[in-house]
Amino acid sequence: MGNDPEVLVIGAGFAGLYTIHRLRGLGISVHGLEAADDVGGTWYWNRYPGARCDSESYYYCYSFSRELEQEWEWSERYPGQAEILSYLEHVADRFDLRRSFSFSTRVVAAEWDGDRWVVDTADGTRWTCRWLVTAVGCLSSANVPDIPGLESFAGTWHHTGQWPHEGVDVTGQRVGVLGTGSTGIQAIPVLAASAGHLTVFQRTANFSIPARNAPLSASEAAGYKADYPAIRAVQQASTNGHPFVVSDVDTLALPAGERRDLFERAWERGGLRFRAAVREVLTDPAVNDQASEFIRSKIRSTVRDPEVAETLLPRDHPFATKRPPIDTEYFETYNRSNVTLVDVRADPVAEITPDGVRLASGAEHGLDVLVFATGFDALSGPLLRLGIRGRDGVALTDAWAEGAATYLGLGVAGFPNLFTITGPGSPSVLTNMPTSIEQHVDWIADLVAHLRARDLDAEPTPQAQERWAEHVREAADATLLPQAASSWYLGANVPGKPRVFLPYAGGFARYREMCDAEADAGYPGFALRERRRASA
Repeated sequence: MGNDPEVLVIGAGFAGLYTIHRLRGLGISVHGLEAADDVGGTWYWNRYPGARCDSESYYYCYSFSRELEQEWEWSERYPGQAEILSYLEHVADRFDLRRSFSFSTRVVAAEWDGDRWVVDTADGTRWTCRWLVTAVGCLSSANVPDIPGLESFAGTWHHTGQWPHEGVDVTGQRVGVLGTGSTGIQAIPVLAASAGHLTVFQRTANFSIPARNAPLSASEAAGYKADYPAIRAVQQASTNGHPFVVSDVDTLALPAGERRDLFERAWERGGLRFRAAVREVLTDPAVNDQASEFIRSKIRSTVRDPEVAETLLPRDHPFATKRPPIDTEYFETYNRSNVTLVDVRADPVAEITPDGVRLASGAEHGLDVLVFATGFDALSGPLLRLGIRGRDGVALTDAWAEGAATYLGLGVAGFPNLFTITGPGSPSVLTNMPTSIEQHVDWIADLVAHLRARDLDAEPTPQAQERWAEHVREAADATLLPQAASSWYLGANVPGKPRVFLPYAGGFARYREMCDAEADAGYPGFALRERRRASA
């Protein structure tokens, strides 16, 4: 194979590992390139304090191998970073996947030369392939805000997505955290427990549901393993790829006391099921208002200082229209004497000084360690940084100048034989990621096998791509999701990024049916071209 496999895969996380396994099983020559020095993807890089999955362990895992399901033992309801990384390392070992990867190999350019993809890496190596598959994840391009003076800071600073693998000792230190999204909500309680003082700089107050994390008992684990066929069937038929269905209770028709009891039971169960306990929470403003106000009441009753509690109340977006975090004692953390909440919407950050953070008012907060929990250039960002150029040398950055556009989140018009796992326009981040990843990989593998058998190249047609973009817009507009003006679903966390709703909000089951229909019809949304003309 050398440096010329049939398929080249970029990334060695959940998506990259399964792609290698699936294509090898079809007898297709495939190789993977990974910037890190081992497998893990998101869970290799994101080692910040408190890093944990917000899907439960028994279904945040592969379903392609019954043996793997039975042999792996999860220790907690919500697995932490180290345990998920161990799981992916186990998968790589069990299926002998590392031999098909080049690690410590960062892709810097990929160009279609009219016949093949030519891929260059930072070490000067050149690879070629017929099909290029991106498995770079949706949240892998760290977003560090451009704040004046950062280079002058005398302390140390870190982005949560690029956390030092040796860890950061904040014992007794003055720590500042910028950002209160899902990552910040996980990291803040852990940092507060050891920091001398923790200052949280909050721009946008956020809803969060208690995770209720706990050890996973042997009997629970055995129950899940015995029930996996039914669990997987529910996942495939669900809106979000989770093994539970959305309630059919008409929440607004309930008497006030019964409605409160419903919310209380869901709150005590915790996790993402809270959202599923309330029918039409993302489509009916009145239902969402009820859920939102319930959560605000919980924040008020948890945080002792009324002024701090008021600052923590989310009011600029409906519940679950931004990524809905789950937490372990996040709001309780603000009752600690060593924690200060700073509202930087009311008093914005003006600059970073050698001693800390200075606000527009002139107030300065002294810091030894600064943590950016400011998220990622999501969905499109990881693809744009690969330096991809399609037909006639057109750069993906130019093709997406007005916003990312794909067909089914799987391919891009003008970029032949390029397939994007969980790309913009797919359900991706609105779902349980392993569920979406396996569906994407299986679909791409079947298409590659179809093309290989017929010696064809493929790319989405511009018409199919435009129709899909319109459908993605319609699906989002049928929900309350676009009302969260500061959401990274819209790219609002990255200055200058086009405001386009990026994931597909029509539901996983519906999306899977449309992908299956595309394949069953012979891929009408793709231009299929013969690679060689028959002899005259």
